[in-house]
Amino acid sequence: MDLRYSAADEDFRQEVRDWLGVHLVGEYADLGDAGGPGREHEGFELRREWERLLGEHGWVGLGWPAPHGRDVSLMQQVIFHEEYARAHAPHRVNHMGENLLAPTVIACGSAAQHERFLPPIRRGEELWCQGYSEPGAGSDLAGVSTRAVRDGDEWVITGQKVWTSLAHLADWCFVVARTDPDAPKHAGLSYLLVPMHQDGIEIRPIVQITGTSEFNEVFFDGARTAAANIVGEPGEGWRVAMATLGFERGVATLGQQIGFADELDRVFDVARRTGAIDDPILADRLTQAWIDLQVMRFTALRMLAVETPGAEASISKLLWASWHQRLGELAMAVQGPGALDVGESAIDYDELQRLYLFSRSDTIYGGSNEIQRDILARRMLGLPRA
Repeated sequence: MDLRYSAADEDFRQEVRDWLGVHLVGEYADLGDAGGPGREHEGFELRREWERLLGEHGWVGLGWPAPHGRDVSLMQQVIFHEEYARAHAPHRVNHMGENLLAPTVIACGSAAQHERFLPPIRRGEELWCQGYSEPGAGSDLAGVSTRAVRDGDEWVITGQKVWTSLAHLADWCFVVARTDPDAPKHAGLSYLLVPMHQDGIEIRPIVQITGTSEFNEVFFDGARTAAANIVGEPGEGWRVAMATLGFERGVATLGQQIGFADELDRVFDVARRTGAIDDPILADRLTQAWIDLQVMRFTALRMLAVETPGAEASISKLLWASWHQRLGELAMAVQGPGALDVGESAIDYDELQRLYLFSRSDTIYGGSNEIQRDILARRMLGLPRA
């Protein structure tokens, strides 16, 4: 992969900057980068309106193959995400739909599913969540016990999911469920698209240490979806779910890293203000954090050169999750005793306190560090199972 920007790439960059300059104004600009980790409640309805504006102007679905979206190059996708982050635009409300579900449906779904599900995502009209983890099946996804039984023209779903990000705001959920209890555990799964607004679904928000509730428990008690809303064939759920996880480690991580760089800059600013930057140990940690961020960027770019990401995708997740958690710890260290000060309520945290608290979950959600290391050990290094 050629990591240099072409003239066409620079033209595209200017197009992105010009559009943001014209449209990221007024109440949208006032949002800033609202909606980040631990702040998902901020300006939600206005951010959803912003999502529809992005869709109206063709900025949702970048990189989807024609005719489904705007088929731009990988480098141009990187440019969009980086310029979007540099502009401090609001956090997007439909990462799950645009970057996980849609590419999965394009790769594994039917023509009818393309027609039904992709346009509403591009228009910013339907939001999605991910129904993977369960109380007894987190990183071991093949151990899910949520069941789906065929009943005529519908699937009937019973079970529980947990740590379901933004389920309380989503219109649809892509659910991995067991449809053949007699098959080996990897072979008995199916990948279903389930509407969230129905009587058979109960959502219970989980209050996090940030005081907010991005994560949820979701209970399915006879919830139903059309028989046609299965991606792939019955029993192919593991293959389809793995495709989704591959897309999860995609180009959007480059934009995420611009946000990380902004956070690191704020930590540097605090270190200068408190004098912590003169401490040689803290100065060394700050320097190492900057170096590691550059390594992450080039590693992520190299991952984009892999046509079909496999175990390599675990490298990116392992790097950024561990780095971001260390940054949260560093943010507390440079503040000194002031890091313990809170506002009028027990959850009135400042930006760096919220960074520290939320980043504790980084090495767990999306596949824990232990699981990422196990994948790399077995699939890339050829080591035996423990």
